[in-house]
Amino acid sequence: MSHQPSSMSQAQIEAFLQAPRFATAGTNRVNGPPQLTPVWYLYEDGKIYITMFVKSVKYRNLRRDPRIGVCIAGDNPDARAVMFYGTVELVLEGDPWVDEICWRLVRRYHDSDEEARSYMESVASGGEGALAVLTPEKVIAEDFN
Repeated sequence: MSHQPSSMSQAQIEAFLQAPRFATAGTNRVNGPPQLTPVWYLYEDGKIYITMFVKSVKYRNLRRDPRIGVCIAGDNPDARAVMFYGTVELVLEGDPWVDEICWRLVRRYHDSDEEARSYMESVASGGEGALAVLTPEKVIAEDFN
């Protein structure tokens, strides 16, 4: 038996997004179904930030078509989800502002600065990175609890 979802208030959305949950980012392929990728995210000031490598499929998809959908769902039994839709701006790493956002994003998924630094060092050899900045055009927030 399923419940009818209720909308979440802005305060409820803000609180829900503070936990370091995984998000699923959907980008548009040239042909075929959307490319779905689990990602870490940072939500600040109404924007969603996602890091990626320039050589990744999602980066190439977003360079060609900057439209994206991002779904952040609660873990069972938390039956809440927030979906963001819009277009992203892609910014290459190296700018101090981008580096600071990337640090805050990675840090929120680790228990200490040391663990976060170690993770960043381990992925540094993966190639050039980029930051996708989503200013949502549409937000759907549902609570099925």
